[in-house]
Amino acid sequence: MVDNYIKYEFPSLPQNVGLARTVTAAFAAQLEFNLAEIEEIRVAVSEAVSNCVIHGYSGKTGIVQLELAVIKDALVITIRDFGKGIADIVQAKQATFSTDPERMGLGLVFMESFMDRLEILSKPGEGTTVIMKKHPERGFANVGISRNC
Repeated sequence: MVDNYIKYEFPSLPQNVGLARTVTAAFAAQLEFNLAEIEEIRVAVSEAVSNCVIHGYSGKTGIVQLELAVIKDALVITIRDFGKGIADIVQAKQATFSTDPERMGLGLVFMESFMDRLEILSKPGEGTTVIMKKHPERGFANVGISRNC
């Protein structure tokens, strides 16, 4: 059962990466994430949306969809593009692998390490969907922060 959700789409422009980070952080704040967890979520979303912008459309402008949901006290993030897709997901998840020699190739590594679950669905020529899930690990009660502050 979905407790709350938001869906929106935007052009795959670099300036929209920050917007996606900010909207996601604001939405995630309804759960009991601490500041470090919110920053991990922001980084994971930034990496996923950046991949759409940089790799998904290869310099062209396309559509990025972002869906955020709260399901049973967990944040579920779905980011989708309709670009070129990933030919080999296992290879793409390897640290330092990148199709762009100018890039470090750590985006998927960061996403996987910061989230409880990472699922990547992709078809060459049809696009990529990244689904990430995160539960609050420590919550406000365990770090001495009141939700009413």
